[in-house]
Amino acid sequence: MQTKRRFKTFLYHFTVLLFGFFMLYPVLWMISSSVKPPAEIFQQAASLLPSAFHWDNYVEGWKGFGSVGFDQIFRNSLFVSSMNIIGALISSSFVAFGFARLKFPLKNILFACLIGTLMLPMQITLIPQYILFNYFGWVNTFLPLIVPAFVGGTPFFIFLMVQFIRGIPRELDEAAVIDGCSTLGIFWRIIMPLCKPVLVTVTIFAFLWSWDDFFGGLIYLNDPSLYTVGLGLASFLDSTSASSWGPLLAMATLSLVPQFIVFLFFQKYLVQGIATTGIK
Repeated sequence: MQTKRRFKTFLYHFTVLLFGFFMLYPVLWMISSSVKPPAEIFQQAASLLPSAFHWDNYVEGWKGFGSVGFDQIFRNSLFVSSMNIIGALISSSFVAFGFARLKFPLKNILFACLIGTLMLPMQITLIPQYILFNYFGWVNTFLPLIVPAFVGGTPFFIFLMVQFIRGIPRELDEAAVIDGCSTLGIFWRIIMPLCKPVLVTVTIFAFLWSWDDFFGGLIYLNDPSLYTVGLGLASFLDSTSASSWGPLLAMATLSLVPQFIVFLFFQKYLVQGIATTGIK
């Protein structure tokens, strides 16, 4: 029986490691190809081991294109992502608290409309948004990528926080009211400290989605000095001449570093926030 149990354990771990390798293979190939000589990237595509480490890909990629270096592109993405995080935390927490704790007319109808927007593809609202932002003169600025986050532009975050706040006992609110706490005081002193897991979850998702956003920058940004990481990586590709695959893969590898760091440091809160565990 012990031998059979060991065999099942070995078979389970071997299967998991095998599937994990196949899932991670594209990432491993990108990392290994970022240090390959340009001639080997596609000639030896199946190999993960380069014949020689070609660090010039990182040097050339960091120089960027034209007069725009990739350091500036990283700063642009960091600024946009940081502002999206701040906007998402402020707007989502206030709106979610209102839906979860306050009573006001048409509350259920408005919440149903909020849930309905989760099922709308972004392509449906793209043209109206572009017309509006163009009327404001915001095209070719960071404002179209930042302002929506401050006005509750991500219904998923609101829905996530509403479900979490509903799991917090209302007795805490009643005790705070007896002690003379106002509605804003309940929000700031009671609800927000208990929402740490879901706030971290919103922070992670807001950072990842903003950092990876390519379509928004493609629509609203025309000046190369304003390019974010997605547009910067696309600039290495040229359909009419040779593409710089080595620098592209090198910068793509560097662009994953902030996401890995954020995920590794906050993965515990990510799982806890999604599960909406509430108070134990």
